Amino acid sequence: MTFLTALSGQPASMHHSAHGRYHALYQQLYSEAEGAGEAARDFVQAQLAQVRKLPGDLPEVPEHLTAWVEQRCAEVAQAYAEYLEQRQQGRPRRFFHNKAHALYCLQRVAPTKQVDGAWLYGLLPHWHDPRFDGLLTTYLEELGDGHAAQNHVVIYRKLLSDHDAASEAGLDDDHYLQGALQLALGLCGEDFLPEIIGYNLGYEQLPLHLLITSYELSELGVDPYYFTLHVTIDNASTGHACKAAQSVIDLLPLGEGRADFYRRVAEGYRLNDLGPGTTAVINSFNLHDELVAMLERKRTFGQHMHSDYCRFEGKTVNQWLAKPGQIGAFLQALEDKGWIKRNQDPAESRFWQLIEGAGAAMFGVFSGYEKQVLHDWIAGDWISAERVPAVRPGRGKPLPRDTHRPTDPDTQALVESLCNLTDQQQLTALLPWLSARRHCTPAGLYATRRFIQLRARLR
Repeated sequence: MTFLTALSGQPASMHHSAHGRYHALYQQLYSEAEGAGEAARDFVQAQLAQVRKLPGDLPEVPEHLTAWVEQRCAEVAQAYAEYLEQRQQGRPRRFFHNKAHALYCLQRVAPTKQVDGAWLYGLLPHWHDPRFDGLLTTYLEELGDGHAAQNHVVIYRKLLSDHDAASEAGLDDDHYLQGALQLALGLCGEDFLPEIIGYNLGYEQLPLHLLITSYELSELGVDPYYFTLHVTIDNASTGHACKAAQSVIDLLPLGEGRADFYRRVAEGYRLNDLGPGTTAVINSFNLHDELVAMLERKRTFGQHMHSDYCRFEGKTVNQWLAKPGQIGAFLQALEDKGWIKRNQDPAESRFWQLIEGAGAAMFGVFSGYEKQVLHDWIAGDWISAERVPAVRPGRGKPLPRDTHRPTDPDTQALVESLCNLTDQQQLTALLPWLSARRHCTPAGLYATRRFIQLRARLR
């Protein structure tokens, strides 16, 4: 008889994220709760105050932006070529030590990725002004032009779902800062236009970490399509990076307010430096610490659910789980007893057999991500003889095809509400459905497609 019994009825993931001020603001802005507009303005002002004295690398005059973008892109391309050469010479992955490391990072940047493009939402009312075309094209492309297969949020959610890694458990409050900032900017389009343009300029530049992430995710069996998609659309020739620079030029005042406008653009650009960036998240991973933290989060749900047949170092499993801070010692006790065999095939460990495989007593207790953390910790420097085939972008389970025949209640209600409206009235009525919260829903996807049709007709 095993010493563990299945935690039947318990969810595979426990949502113990850090409920700090950034997380609370993120939820308020995302849910479009009462007072969101005022909270957004206050937050943007506070963040701008933090970056005003930070150094920046924008050219001194906006006319040099296009050349600046091209130079940055060339430098990234050269650095990536050097990375590929190093890998071909046998150097190990630069970012991800194992699959658990990759999934850890995908989880922690998820609050930002799941509001992708939100900073531009407030500019939609300028659909009739050709000076905003580059910015609105960028936003609508983030929304996949209303098609689920290209909608960035839909793609990212599918990526997390494919690996059962959608839980917010373990996220720090700082992981919500950039997402909250993007949502806030999107609600303040009229108050912070130069800052939004500057933020967009910074965010849409092609970073080296995006290219390396795509390459290494593929090696680990994780579909990199979300990231390769950004590699292509953020190009400096005709993509979002180019459009971002041109938008600064197009919207600069022609009169005496020009210098002040560009100063504010530069401040918005520096907002990208706030919070933990991608490379900081990558460097924050420690496999043992993440395993202990994960088991600690689950400890309270399992501390009274085990039998007392087995003892480790004189304690039952329930006793090991009764108090916080004992997980590390418990793992060592399991290893000393031979239940965990480090640096070997995890299938050889009795503890792993309780979690994975036919008849596993703890089947369903751990999410896919949590099992990956445990698997990679046990495996250590053991290398499977089975080579993980590289994943080609977009070759996972297909996204559901968009249907142009409304089937869900929200879409049906939206279509009916538009029936007796003029084209101009329809376009205005559609705007709320293109928000961060709604655009990835069936009704939001329909609204995006309809918005694009009406915009083309009315221009």
